[in-house]
Amino acid sequence: MINFKKYIVITCVFTVFLWSCKSIFSPEEKDLKSESAEVYKQRVADYITSYSEVSMSQMKEFKIPASITLAQGILESGVGNGYLAKNANNHFGIKCHDSWDGKRIYHDDDAKGECFRKYANPLYSYQDHSSFLTERKRYLPLFKLPEDDYKSWAKGLKQAGYATDKKYAHKLISIIERYKLYLYDAKVLGKPVEEAKKVTTNNNQYTVKKGDTLYGIARKHKMDVDDLKELNGLTSATIFEGQVLYTKPIPKDF
Repeated sequence: MINFKKYIVITCVFTVFLWSCKSIFSPEEKDLKSESAEVYKQRVADYITSYSEVSMSQMKEFKIPASITLAQGILESGVGNGYLAKNANNHFGIKCHDSWDGKRIYHDDDAKGECFRKYANPLYSYQDHSSFLTERKRYLPLFKLPEDDYKSWAKGLKQAGYATDKKYAHKLISIIERYKLYLYDAKVLGKPVEEAKKVTTNNNQYTVKKGDTLYGIARKHKMDVDDLKELNGLTSATIFEGQVLYTKPIPKDF
C-alpha cells in the first residue's frame, strides 16, 4: 500500500522546490536574450576601447592587422572574461610550447590539463601574440599579404593551424565587420574611412577549384610541389575545393 503521509511530504517538498526555482529563474528569463545582447555589446565596446591602441601599435611594429589582433582577442578571451584571460591575462589562448620559460597555468582545451602561458599584464599577452606569429615559419606567408587584408589574414591563420575550429576564419571576419574593426587598420595606414574596407587583391594566392591537383597548381605557378607544400604547411598532396594556397615562395633572407 502507498504510504500517504510520505507521499504528501514528498509532494510538498517538490512543490516548494518548483516554486523556488521559478522565483530564482523567472526574473532572469523575462528578457534574457535582449539583456544579454546589450551586456555583450557593451562588453565588446569596452574591450575595444581598452585594447585598440596596443593593437594599432603592434600593427605598426609587426605588420599584423589591428583588426585581426582585436578580433582574435575578443574571440579567444571571451571578451576578456574567459578563464585564461581572467586567471592568466592570456587573451589569445597561446599554449606554452617548448620555448616558453615563463609562468604557466593549466586548463582543459583540446586535451585535459594543457599548459598555457601566464602573463603579469594583458598587454604582455598582446606583445607575445605578435612575437608568436612573427617567429613561427608557418605564419610567415601571412606577412606577404596587404596589411589591411583581414579576410586573407583570417583564412591564413586558420589554414596555418592557429585554431582547430573549422569556422575560425568566418568568426574573425564576422567580428571585424560587425564592429568595424577594419577602421583601426585604416587609421594605422592613413587611409580615409571610405577606403577602409576596400582591400587590395592579393596576387600571391590561389583558391583551389574543382578538379585541381597540387601538381597542377605548382606547375601553373612555376613551383616545385614540395616548395608549394612547405609554403602552405601541407604534409600531403590532399587539397580541397575553396582552399586558399599561397603561391609566392618565402625569400631566403626573410
